[in-house]
Amino acid sequence: MKTALVTGSTSGIGLAIAEKLAKAGFNLCINGFGDLQEINKLCLQLSDEFNITTVYHPADLSKKEQVTELIEYTYKTFNKIDVLVNNAGIQYVSPIEEFPDAKWQQIIDINLSAVFYSIKHALPIMRQQQWGRIINIASTHGQVASVNKSAYVASKHGIIGLTKVTALETAGSGITCNAICPGWVHTPLVQKQIDAIAEQNHLTNEEATIKLLAEKQPSKIFTKPGDIGDMVVFLTTEAGNNITGTNLTLDGGWTAQ
Repeated sequence: MKTALVTGSTSGIGLAIAEKLAKAGFNLCINGFGDLQEINKLCLQLSDEFNITTVYHPADLSKKEQVTELIEYTYKTFNKIDVLVNNAGIQYVSPIEEFPDAKWQQIIDINLSAVFYSIKHALPIMRQQQWGRIINIASTHGQVASVNKSAYVASKHGIIGLTKVTALETAGSGITCNAICPGWVHTPLVQKQIDAIAEQNHLTNEEATIKLLAEKQPSKIFTKPGDIGDMVVFLTTEAGNNITGTNLTLDGGWTAQ
């Protein structure tokens, strides 16, 4: 049975990815913040429903030594790491000249540096196994920019560059590395933005949703968290054996414009 580590997986997109991997039969190490009692319940639920083993590690990915601890814990628990999904990320919106230095550093630490350190420490394990899948959750903002998102855009562009280097360094080894680039994804955080648009413009929820999507995403349809999970699972199959160094974009035409 293969093992997957998914960062930022106690909620949102990361949890959807973890659930899809569990359904596909992977043992799991999940990571993220939240109420410990609820996280323990989640681990039991995933284990029972899919007949797998699920463990949790509370690593703070802004601290590189805790990233190392997360990799070591997963390896010691399962004696392998087959799939590494770097999903954890944060956002902050502000014009560059007003952007707080501490926020810039925090976003780079979590969104980019943690990805580097997790790959650095997982690669020797995967090389020993002669098989591995590294999947970095980037963003359309790894390919194009938006105003007031300097740190996020920089970090996601960095992830795509790191993905390509990792792919080249592991080519032919049985290890692949790819980036998944979602556009707008319907998460609780995005729903808050929709609610704000509806209130400010006296719109219905449906009208506010279309207004949000129309600005960037021509399909006017959200990418679902489960869609990203399905893409992750696809990359772990034999069909993904020769897919490496790519950006797999789920953005309803956003970057086609």
